[in-house]
Amino acid sequence: MKIVLEHLTKRFPNRNKKIRDEVVAVNDFDFTIPDGKLIGLLGPSGCGKSTALNLICGLEKPTEGKIYFGDLDVTALAPEKRGVGLVFQNYALYPHLSVRENIRFPLENLRGDKKLTKQQMEEKVLEAAKLVQIEELLDRKPNEMSGGQQQRVAIARALVKRPQVLLLDEPLSNLDARLRLQTREELKRIQLETGITTVFVTHDQEEAMSISDTIVVMKDGVLQQMGKPQDIYDDPINLFVAKFLGTPQINVFTGEVIGEKVYIDKAQVCDAPGVRDGDVYVAVRPEGFVVDPSGPLICEFIGREVMGRDTSVIARHGNFLGENIRAIIPSEELIDSKDGSVRFALKPSKVRLFDKGSEERIRVEA
Repeated sequence: MKIVLEHLTKRFPNRNKKIRDEVVAVNDFDFTIPDGKLIGLLGPSGCGKSTALNLICGLEKPTEGKIYFGDLDVTALAPEKRGVGLVFQNYALYPHLSVRENIRFPLENLRGDKKLTKQQMEEKVLEAAKLVQIEELLDRKPNEMSGGQQQRVAIARALVKRPQVLLLDEPLSNLDARLRLQTREELKRIQLETGITTVFVTHDQEEAMSISDTIVVMKDGVLQQMGKPQDIYDDPINLFVAKFLGTPQINVFTGEVIGEKVYIDKAQVCDAPGVRDGDVYVAVRPEGFVVDPSGPLICEFIGREVMGRDTSVIARHGNFLGENIRAIIPSEELIDSKDGSVRFALKPSKVRLFDKGSEERIRVEA
């Protein structure tokens, strides 16, 4: 099911009575979610991503704009008539019901032509349980299961009616690191098997990038950028997006362009063909540093963290915005830091320039 959001806006009254301005949670959302794709809504806490999800499922009514499922305008349609499945952060399972009964519950509320026999309901429950691989746990109660198993029950309950759209609101945040990795792989498998259009809300950029076909990056209710995960990582539209995607975070320096050359302090670090002279932010991905005894960027060496395949070099520089630079280099590379410094050359393909006033991306001619 294709989802179209047309100039979608949601405003709430300000709880502070001294401030008359309304709170804009979602501001002029205008994009299309293709049929059968998994979309990651990504952004920091309070950016409006859960509100956007609630608007899609009908739990919130938009202040302005339209929502279409395919060609059908569902803006005023009740949630139960939209054909959506919703999985919450806290699972919201009924503790007194077994797994079987929790999954079956949405089917028991069907009426009219959609009403099912007990045999039909049992078949659909078993089908959903097999899809999330919990068919052997159907007689357990939620408190007899791990967090990951409870999450699978919640997903099975959302899928048992075979919804047109599956909406997931921070579904993995209560799981430990290993379970999060395992469960997100399962979510991707389930989405591919069912072909259900899925919207996945998270503040974890690693989760969003690993399983989404497309990610939507939000800030303060405004869509910042939408595209394939790798495309946005490689080609961020502004400094916020560049800083939000990537672990470790992109390293940002104050610098300047003089004669189509980029300088950090007095060090010429790369070329900038076609860029006008002026102050800029120079952003370097962690993998964009090369340890080089004759490299132009001289930094104070703080230490290193060996991560197996890679080593994280921790350093400082007067023009760096933040406390410590983190450069990722292959573990086999040697670092000569006897004098307390480390020198870097930069990979031009990993350097991005941003306007110091607007923080918008500055394009460099190829």
